[in-house]
Amino acid sequence: MADDHSLIRQGLVFVLEDIDMEYEVFQASSVQQTLEFITSHPVDIAIIDAHFPDGNSLSIIPELKRLRPEIRILIFTGIEEDVHALKFINAGVNGFLSKLNEEDEIRRAILKIITHGEYISPKTQALLMNSLHNRNLISPFLSLTEREFQIAEMYAEGLGNLEIANRLDIKQNTVSTIKKRIFDKLRINNLVELIELYKNHC
Repeated sequence: MADDHSLIRQGLVFVLEDIDMEYEVFQASSVQQTLEFITSHPVDIAIIDAHFPDGNSLSIIPELKRLRPEIRILIFTGIEEDVHALKFINAGVNGFLSKLNEEDEIRRAILKIITHGEYISPKTQALLMNSLHNRNLISPFLSLTEREFQIAEMYAEGLGNLEIANRLDIKQNTVSTIKKRIFDKLRINNLVELIELYKNHC
């Protein structure tokens, strides 16, 4: 269990106590601890929050799957399911569960992960179906060309037009033109919105 709030971890322990099974619990309170525990222990199921003070758990999902291909990962978080679930599912997790759910649904989700290897809520099922027709639901950045995404990344890193132009060896007005296309495709108006969008989806 990985969550930076000990009360959440303890609450999950209480839920597990109601499930008739043998288990051993390892607790982590940061992204780094999560990675270290899963590297050094034979973890079968990881219940992980989406965000920690030291980073976003999305960044370690590929590494966790590489280290332990059979691990089942349930994201248990307070962030909006309809905004964030698909990017985690797309990254390879086995379920996405909101902390706003009642205890019975939390127990059901954990049991589903244990017995079937995945938990997909009705809301996420609907998102998955819709994403077949609209890839932007997975990530709005999928609408960008490779060059547009490259420049969007640079803006998200804090680079300005001149720095981007010099790095890519293109003209500044070309960067400005591409910036406008990025904003139009992502339906945003400024760099603050771009950085926030990038942080949430990349």
